Amino acid sequence: MSRLEELLQQQKDIAAAIEVEVAKGRAAAAQGQADAQFNLGQMHEKGQGVPQSYPEAMRCYKQAADQGSGPAQFSLGVLLEKGLGEAEDFAQALHYYQLAAAQGHAPSQCAMGALFENGQGAKQDFAEAMRCYKLAAAQQHAEAKYRLGGMYESHHGVEQDYQEAVRWYKLAAALGHAASQCNLGRIYANGLGVKRDYAEAMRWYRRPAAQGNARAQLNLGVMYEHGDGVPEDNLEAMRWYRLAAAQGDANAQCKIGFMYGNGKGVARNYPEAMRWYKMAAEQGNASALSNLGFMFDHGQGVEQDDARALMYYNKAAKRGDAYAIKNRDMIEARMAAQAAQKVAA
Repeated sequence: MSRLEELLQQQKDIAAAIEVEVAKGRAAAAQGQADAQFNLGQMHEKGQGVPQSYPEAMRCYKQAADQGSGPAQFSLGVLLEKGLGEAEDFAQALHYYQLAAAQGHAPSQCAMGALFENGQGAKQDFAEAMRCYKLAAAQQHAEAKYRLGGMYESHHGVEQDYQEAVRWYKLAAALGHAASQCNLGRIYANGLGVKRDYAEAMRWYRRPAAQGNARAQLNLGVMYEHGDGVPEDNLEAMRWYRLAAAQGDANAQCKIGFMYGNGKGVARNYPEAMRWYKMAAEQGNASALSNLGFMFDHGQGVEQDDARALMYYNKAAKRGDAYAIKNRDMIEARMAAQAAQKVAA
């Protein structure tokens, strides 16, 4: 038997084994075994060994949840919160999170906290959100610790306290929580409640960036572009921007457009700049919309076009871009003056 034939046979054997396990799982679920119902729900949610189907996953989770399965109650809550399988329903999601949380299920306690913090499915209640997060944090739940840090940073129900925010972020970061590591980088880079320390910021950004965190990759790019704590290096900046942009990060896409438009780390290339700006603009990025307006306003790589410039400036202005508002007002004044001259002529 050739190596190819061996590999094909192995694939057939694996497929056959999966079919056997699925059949066993279906049989156990049909007999009312909650663990089997939950596992079958997971398979349908992820499309593992069975066709991917959120409604079918929801049906299986509901069967297990009705028998008191905490993991199933949580998974059902997640689908309801995200509107997967049926219409989004925050109140029902909260109901199932509460059932699981009462059993000490940490992810459900954290999810409950988020709904109370954001006023989804219940009246906004920061005190209840903090209580839920602390219950989950006591079980070493990294996301809950991160969210506690966020409450102290954003003064949600507590006095703003960056040092307490840093303490919680560091506790979550120690568990490998990428967003917490990224937040610590931002806090040190901007000197928020701590002495500004670019070296420390860089150290914290590198950890989540290595895990593929797009925001950290973007921020590393910014530090290299501006020479914050490191020698200015546009090539290295561009490398980090590309890594973030490859994950669809609109800010990174906009940054790449800016680098091409200004010849930073690459040869100036207006068509390439416009291509990247348009990618970011499609996601509603205000800076990208403003920069597209500027390119049409000044004829950079395209024919000068006041109407199209104004269109992009208006879109960016609606998103609060101050630069776009200023340029929109200037172009409107210019167009009004041109119209008046034509009338006078």
